Amino acid sequence: MVSTAPKSTEKLLDTEGTVRLTVAQATVRFLANQYVERDGTRSKFFAGCFGIFGHGNVAGLGQALLQDEIEAAEASKEPGLKYVLGRNEQAMVHSAAAYARQKDRLQTWAVTASVGPGSTNMLTGAALATINRLPVLLLPADTFATRVSSPVLQELELPSSGDVTVNDAFKPLSRYFDRVWRPEQLPAALLGAMRVLTDPVETGAATISIPQDVQAEAHDWPESLFAERTWHVARPLPERAVIARAAEIIASARKPLIIAGGGVHYSGAEHALATLASGTGIPVAESQAGKGSLRYDHPQSVGAIGSTGTTAANALASEADVVIGIGTRYSDFTSSSRTAFNNPEVRFVNINVASLDAVKQGGVSVIADAREALESLSTALDGYRVSDEYRSRVTELAAEWEDTVSAAYATSDDGAALNQNQVIGLVNTLSDPHDVVVCAAGSMPGDLHKMWRTRDRKGYHVEYGYSCMGYEIAGGIGVRMAAPDRDVFVMVGDGSYLMMATELVTAVQEGIKIIPVLVQNHGFASIGGLSESLGSQRFGTAYRYRTADGRLDGDTLPVDLAANAASLGADVIKVTTAAEFTDAVKAAKAADRTTVIHVETDPLIYAPDSQSWWDVPVSEVSTLESTQSAYERYADWKKVQRPLVNPSDR
Repeated sequence: MVSTAPKSTEKLLDTEGTVRLTVAQATVRFLANQYVERDGTRSKFFAGCFGIFGHGNVAGLGQALLQDEIEAAEASKEPGLKYVLGRNEQAMVHSAAAYARQKDRLQTWAVTASVGPGSTNMLTGAALATINRLPVLLLPADTFATRVSSPVLQELELPSSGDVTVNDAFKPLSRYFDRVWRPEQLPAALLGAMRVLTDPVETGAATISIPQDVQAEAHDWPESLFAERTWHVARPLPERAVIARAAEIIASARKPLIIAGGGVHYSGAEHALATLASGTGIPVAESQAGKGSLRYDHPQSVGAIGSTGTTAANALASEADVVIGIGTRYSDFTSSSRTAFNNPEVRFVNINVASLDAVKQGGVSVIADAREALESLSTALDGYRVSDEYRSRVTELAAEWEDTVSAAYATSDDGAALNQNQVIGLVNTLSDPHDVVVCAAGSMPGDLHKMWRTRDRKGYHVEYGYSCMGYEIAGGIGVRMAAPDRDVFVMVGDGSYLMMATELVTAVQEGIKIIPVLVQNHGFASIGGLSESLGSQRFGTAYRYRTADGRLDGDTLPVDLAANAASLGADVIKVTTAAEFTDAVKAAKAADRTTVIHVETDPLIYAPDSQSWWDVPVSEVSTLESTQSAYERYADWKKVQRPLVNPSDR
């Protein structure tokens, strides 16, 4: 037979070799050769692969990772894709997401799980990664592509559709989804996932579902598939005309306010932000993701903003005539459910790499990398300064809040039990500036946002896009893996600890030292406080025995979380007083193993008030007086809530 292919194609087919590998082996080899580059710095993109094996992936990706490890050992080198065994599939995704965040999204992990519950356990992690815009590659196993044995164990059977599996649930939770029914589809799926994972706008969870029979199927792959690939992480430049318009609006402001979001960190724009703030005198408030954009003691820093913000930031937000949002997605906590910005003439300038976020709140949208836009704005605003009167007010408000925090942190020498504010203060004071605090859910994130004095750009790691209970210990592992030279303090309440304590075993297994501070308050302190404020009387939020009348309001349950942590292999120190806590932190920092510090606190002692609001609907009608009173307060706040489309949004 005579070939009809062009001569150039004939030459390619003659010269390019092939490698016979299974789909799983090809996946591992491909991932091991992916790199990213930004600003001339190149690094490997995948640090490794977390996995728990079952019948869906043990003979596929499990075998491939084993083969990679053995071949590397025989060659006296590191595996192309390091393998780490986790204890919970959701937790593995959390560790990968935390790692990616600590690495400013320039490196991450792959995560594999078996068919059925193993894979669907990753759904929560996928949602967390996508909502927080963090790159994670998920490799859930799937049921047989051939269907020769159907229905197989854990297969979803729908009478209306033969091609739907439980992994279709990943579609709305992933920024990219593909299913590899045939080996020939793998290259397109892998390249598509890499395109999304390395895109600062599109990034999030990328899911490639691979049926268990396809994972083990052999195919002849072109060698070029496994060549090193370098993906450039772009810095989109701002349009000059848009910068000019933004500068014009800012220069007209008498009371401007900057809101720094997570995009400041991911862009590495902290220095550019400090330069702009110092040069203009514009105060800087921070979202949860943006906390640490400035050191807490920077002259223009006014701390956290919004529902869990400082009184300084929230007072300035209520008066601001121009708000400059930088890398923020304006969540309801940041905007106090659209009640934070009360100046009827307020205007917005929004700098964001994603147009989805840049158009929020209205105003001028600067679609650009945060660092590039800030540097351009600094040039355009040369000569602009806020008034001395405004600068003095900023300084005064910030100092008042610092005094409030100092009072909340204060402990006594009388041997009294600690409250949560004091625990935070002790960790903040005793930790090194370079250390990292990790948290995610409960009352602790709000208290940390208000009161934690951040001294390093990567020293604060609170997951609050999804506020996922159980993230803390798994996230702390990911942070420590990404920053092995830093001590990682994991602040976790008993409610969140009980959701996913088992990753302590992974920390012990891998020799990853973290310092969980386990705050035992016998229930859900955050939801308890919210319930009380909404007139629901802390119903269902305390860990209590059921009483004779059928209610869960009896004595406190005798749960020993310190013993639980010790049973999982961690060292544990139980403390009560400030002096004991101080000694425990010193011992934990000096240790080379994971050390849990267990302390009981009173959930009814609150952090200082933010003087702000969060929109959680209250029952409009009720026979309970507590609910009736709560609804009156809710109705009053709704009166000052800005409409979605506002006349000043121009």
